[in-house]
Amino acid sequence: MSVALSQAAQLPEMDKDWWRGAVIYQIYPRSYQDSNGDGIGDLLGIAQRLPHVASLGVDAIWISPFFTSPMKDFGYDVSNYCDVDPMFGSLADFDHLVQTAHQLGMRVMIDLVLSHTSDQHPWFKQSRASRDNAKANWYVWADPKPDGTPPNNWLSIFGGSAWQWDGRREQYYLHNFLTSQPDLNFHEPEVQDALLEVARFWLDRGVDGFRLDTINFYIHDKELRDNPPLPPEKRNATIAPSVNPYNHQEHLYSKNQPENLDFLRKLRAVMEPYGAAAVGEVGDAQRGLEIMGEYTAGDDLMQMCYAFEFLANARPTAQDIVEVMDRVDDVASEGWACWAFSNHDVKRHASRWNLNHGGLKLMTTLMMCLRGSACIYQGEELGLTEADVAFEDLQDPYGIEFWPEFKGRDGCRTPMVWEHSNQNGGFTTGMPWLPVSHEHLHNSVQHQEDDPSAILHHYRRAIAFRHAHPALDKGAHDKVKATGSVIHFTRTHGDETIFCAFNISDDPAVIDMPKGKWAQIGLELGSAGPQPDGKLHLGPWQPSLALKMKS
Repeated sequence: MSVALSQAAQLPEMDKDWWRGAVIYQIYPRSYQDSNGDGIGDLLGIAQRLPHVASLGVDAIWISPFFTSPMKDFGYDVSNYCDVDPMFGSLADFDHLVQTAHQLGMRVMIDLVLSHTSDQHPWFKQSRASRDNAKANWYVWADPKPDGTPPNNWLSIFGGSAWQWDGRREQYYLHNFLTSQPDLNFHEPEVQDALLEVARFWLDRGVDGFRLDTINFYIHDKELRDNPPLPPEKRNATIAPSVNPYNHQEHLYSKNQPENLDFLRKLRAVMEPYGAAAVGEVGDAQRGLEIMGEYTAGDDLMQMCYAFEFLANARPTAQDIVEVMDRVDDVASEGWACWAFSNHDVKRHASRWNLNHGGLKLMTTLMMCLRGSACIYQGEELGLTEADVAFEDLQDPYGIEFWPEFKGRDGCRTPMVWEHSNQNGGFTTGMPWLPVSHEHLHNSVQHQEDDPSAILHHYRRAIAFRHAHPALDKGAHDKVKATGSVIHFTRTHGDETIFCAFNISDDPAVIDMPKGKWAQIGLELGSAGPQPDGKLHLGPWQPSLALKMKS
């Protein structure tokens, strides 16, 4: 019996659709728990804290990259796909983490960065050595224009041209991110085969799936055609800050290529015997939901994808949410979304959307009632706000490049706060790699465990409520509607139908109950029931949840 199957047998059930409606908890390993006092979180630290994660009732954890890396982009620049960076521990530590998670009833998803490697990866070192070596075609190389300038106008999401000159080959190489992150050439079959072997390596070690970084960046236009300009009125800052000229192009050719579907089918075929699932990150400011629909349609592509609609800067109004869900129904009705409000790349939504305690609770309840799966980011369950990191403490090259208009991603990556008895929040006995926010200390896990009104307990209740109702986990929904500031819809699975309404406002609201006989549920989530006039009178940031009774 393989390692994967023997470990998976410890999980409560082998349900190949476990991902549908799953709640996934994202762990940023540098900042979760340090086990050896060097100030950087590690795999043994994660394993130590998994009982906390399990107490939330989540189905899986997603661990951001821990592979061997020079850490120019903090692990998203991989120099060895099949080993653990010593900073985070060893393969034995990873095996221990997987076994611990499985014993606690949680699956493990890891973050695969397949679109690019580090420039320190042996593959790239060989590729750049000459134009005729065995891996010469493993990266995207192109001759300059006659005047010596880059082959086209493609831009890097981290600023500047997406092309870097290399004197050894006297050619440019493509990098959609940092210059130290050269793009792999997916038009080369050997590259695809090598990456599929990487997936098998980790599946054989017991992982239950993958979060796929920048899934729509894998394949570029073979003809290297220029991207057209994007009119100012169509620009938005959902995946790059407005100060970044990346937003000035329509990225028709640098990403989102149709050939990507063929590779995703191969990857799904590799995952299928293991019962594994994947969630893809779709980074596109104009067509994110459409691509999500394309990549999750049918049963031979990815199980889930998430776009950036709910990772945007502006707090969504009721109408905004209706428009997003309508768009999903139009372009991804056969697919499956995975919703996230926060992650390691965006300002924490407590700050981004300026939410008070009631708003945080309501938005969590809403997420657990939407059709799709859900990702929550470490510290979100504590209601953490964005940390203010001084320029001299910044580590993120993205923030350093665009400071002060864009302060980068360090504010959401500061260490997790476990206790309030010391200035490092129980994260480390050493000097933390990013300073622990003193504002976070009074929101520590220890502090909230002792406070019945804390947001931590609400997360547990909301996740338990979702899993108690198949209609919320896996069910269909009718058209999502907005009446003023109130979003409302029904979810149905088998003979269970649940009515959901959410007042996304600081002001009270009144709506009609749908016709039929309904029983109020979700009292533990602050759910309101109909009043004597037959209407729902919702307070600020209050939900109403009701179960349809059989007549």
